[in-house]
Amino acid sequence: MSQVLADTLPQAPVAVLSGPSFAADIAVDRPAGVTLACADPVLGARLEQAIGSARFRVYLSDDVIGAQLGGVLKNVLAIACGIAAGKKLGNSMRAMLVARGLAETVDLGLAIGARLETFLGLSGIGDIDLSCNSPQSRNMSLGIALGEGRSLADVLGERITVQEGVHSASAVAALADRLGVEMPIAQRIDRILNHGADPDREFESLMALPFGVERAVVPWLRRGTNLA
Repeated sequence: MSQVLADTLPQAPVAVLSGPSFAADIAVDRPAGVTLACADPVLGARLEQAIGSARFRVYLSDDVIGAQLGGVLKNVLAIACGIAAGKKLGNSMRAMLVARGLAETVDLGLAIGARLETFLGLSGIGDIDLSCNSPQSRNMSLGIALGEGRSLADVLGERITVQEGVHSASAVAALADRLGVEMPIAQRIDRILNHGADPDREFESLMALPFGVERAVVPWLRRGTNLA
């Protein structure tokens, strides 16, 4: 969206607020921490002081692209984890989806100019952890309903809230395809949500993928990623 804003309102500075923060928690002043991404450090510092408090901690970043991408991918992954929960596949499956989903997020992020450390922070793994662990998440609750056998049309038809992951999944899959980034979880969720694919078959095909070597942070560091 920052690119859309740059095209339509080039004179307007952009800042992105992203991170693990359920609106219901913030509304009753429960503590939370978020990332504020802004390319202008002076504006970022002003915004940080304006909205931050002892109950709402704000951490500055200049990785505007990464902060946005984390907020998009966590919705897709939350639906995946919800489907797994609805099908009673267990917490081990959810943990695998979170870890491998983070790897997919990093791969796509690096391909479009984001930085690794952003995905290790609040707008990355922090937001993924919250959205993929609680039925309070709109996207996870949607996934649970799908996993229990309900149709997407029926679930969306009775809700007044927005399940962003439904729309984000198709955009993510298209971007990954254009850039040649492998995202097996996100691509399968897109097929389930937007192409009528059967969730059982898609999850079975995910588990049937060829075994591979798990990459850690070290290979990315060797390519010159700066964690400082």
